Amino acid sequence: MSSPGVDGDPKPPCLPRNGLVKLPGQPNGLGAASITKGTPAAKNRPCQPPPPPTLPPPSLASPLPRAALVGGLCPPPGLPLGGPASAPVPGPPVERPPLATDEKILNGLFWYFSACEKCVLAQVCKAWRRVLYQPKFWAGLTPVLHAKELYNVLPSGEKEFVNLQGFAARGFEGFCLVGVSDLDICEFIDNYALSKKGVKAMSLKRSTITDAGLEVMLEQMQGVVRLELSGCNDFTEAGLWSSLSARITSLSVSDCINVADDAIAAISQLLPNLAELSLQAYHVTDTALAYFTARQGHSTHTLRLLSCWEITNHGVVNVVHSLPNLTALSLSGCSKVTDDGVELVAENLRKLRSLDLSWCPRITDMALEYVACDLHRLEELVLDRCVRITDTGLSYLSTMSSLRSLYLRWCCQVQDFGLKHLLAMRSLRLLSLAGCPLLTTTGLSGLVQLQELEELELTNCPGATPELFKYFSQHLPRCLVIE
Repeated sequence: MSSPGVDGDPKPPCLPRNGLVKLPGQPNGLGAASITKGTPAAKNRPCQPPPPPTLPPPSLASPLPRAALVGGLCPPPGLPLGGPASAPVPGPPVERPPLATDEKILNGLFWYFSACEKCVLAQVCKAWRRVLYQPKFWAGLTPVLHAKELYNVLPSGEKEFVNLQGFAARGFEGFCLVGVSDLDICEFIDNYALSKKGVKAMSLKRSTITDAGLEVMLEQMQGVVRLELSGCNDFTEAGLWSSLSARITSLSVSDCINVADDAIAAISQLLPNLAELSLQAYHVTDTALAYFTARQGHSTHTLRLLSCWEITNHGVVNVVHSLPNLTALSLSGCSKVTDDGVELVAENLRKLRSLDLSWCPRITDMALEYVACDLHRLEELVLDRCVRITDTGLSYLSTMSSLRSLYLRWCCQVQDFGLKHLLAMRSLRLLSLAGCPLLTTTGLSGLVQLQELEELELTNCPGATPELFKYFSQHLPRCLVIE
């Protein structure tokens, strides 16, 4: 958003998948020639009268009406036989806007384009921009603004904050600010009219926000209920104590060096309505997970503990007792958790629908037996890099009728025999076998029996050959096979 676009607004960015990025300016891509392409001669074609009508030969079975015998033509329905003199005088033709600017047509047409394409189409003309800048076309998207894109450099050398009116028109409910400081956040609040009430989600990444800046942001932006802090190393746990508000329902903190056990204490005491917590902190211990109270036990349904290296089975005990209503749990990268910890999860968190045990090297087939026996509602299971999982563990999972997504990336002991167990899982919609080195072409070809499969990932799988992909395209036509 570094330079203004039409009407002085910043040029709309291009969106990859989870946000918008800056789009370089482009000239008007559609002119009159492209709209009338294919029919240029129609402009200069002389107007020719229509050929005289021909009458069918008279027959005894269908005599011609009197008007046809006298005037030579049968009058149209509703016209008196007296001729055109008694017919009502038609009014002037109703003028319609050209198809290229007809808002009714454009409102339906623009649904067929991706967000990235809409960013380009909005630069074609004001009419297209006016239609595209409706909130319905941008729902669920989050613009990403880097610090250098927030200012325009004036000829005098001074900086001027960019015009964010285009963002307000599109009704974005969330923003991601990258590399910003306390001053940048204050400028954003002062220059964006909807910041205080209309913004519901804020994400700060690789920024130098301090305790004071965090406090000002959450005090001024009263609509924020979802907060993400990633790679922000200048705020401390004291800043969380002074700034967190009870209205926050979703909090994500990752790669922030000053976050430790006391941060969890602040979260548990200040956020009674917390529904989702995602935490990546290398220094959080089992003690921190004992801070959760009964208030979070009723409201919190998602907990992600990512690469919390100090968490052990004792921490898992604290989690299952404090948060019994979890439906999604991630222990990804919690390398000290063992099969006993998984047994605690399976016995106490019966409502789980998603469980992530990736990068837990101590997990064995025994843990999968606990999962299969007790978690009957589980729909997603992630076992990436669980290097001790074998075909025996897959035989346990084959009894799970509710499982829809199974991730086995880089499970180096899984073989063709284990895949045979999976063929009975008719509920599977997504299966990832990326990086499994022992799977052969013969074993993988048996997956065509899973006719309900929608996505199959075989990246870096030695047994996945071009012939196999061709075979899948013929026998699994509705499945997306990722090579």
